[in-house]
Amino acid sequence: MDDLTLIIPAKHEKESLPLVLQELRNYDLKIVVVLEENDHNTIASVSKFDCKILFQKNKGYGDALIQGISSVETEFFCIFNADGSFRPSELENMYNLSKNHNYDLVFASRYEKNSASEDDTIITFVGNKIFTFLGKLLFSLPISDILYTFVLGKTTKTNELKLLYKDFCFCVELPIKASRNKMSMISSPANERKRFGGKKKVNAFKDGLKILISMIVLSF
Repeated sequence: MDDLTLIIPAKHEKESLPLVLQELRNYDLKIVVVLEENDHNTIASVSKFDCKILFQKNKGYGDALIQGISSVETEFFCIFNADGSFRPSELENMYNLSKNHNYDLVFASRYEKNSASEDDTIITFVGNKIFTFLGKLLFSLPISDILYTFVLGKTTKTNELKLLYKDFCFCVELPIKASRNKMSMISSPANERKRFGGKKKVNAFKDGLKILISMIVLSF
């Protein structure tokens, strides 16, 4: 997988990010960590690892991903969390679906057969089901876990989408714009782990409302 670059957005992840990078040492791929220049603790925690550090120009989860993907020089990219919730062992199947079966985007899903989540709450589970249903209803999206941003895809085609959302609304903007641009996509089974450390950055209610509004805006 030497033509794959992982984009790891990291904000105050000094506890978990080194453990994530340690797990990834056995994989032949490139890694870009996107963080704020003043996040000195996280920067120091990864100084011994072979990864590129990209300082975020603005703020926000989506902004970090947009900047990270635009910096990728390999054919494929993958969004990979810094908190340890994503399993590196699932990368191979996602990569195979894109490279050998020619899918433009592969969305890992906690709701496919033989999939699960150790981190879902009833609120996030119900919210995700609602947003995924809206994605199918309004945009005919063929994916089963719209809010799970463990995504692997083709770099050039994704950069052509000109993604704009700087916050967590990125997670719905990506598949919606990809569908409108006739990009092929598929869900791949995934098993989410509990995060290694640190705190969640998502507010279920506040960010959920923003995502709902962004889906309504994108429907016009």
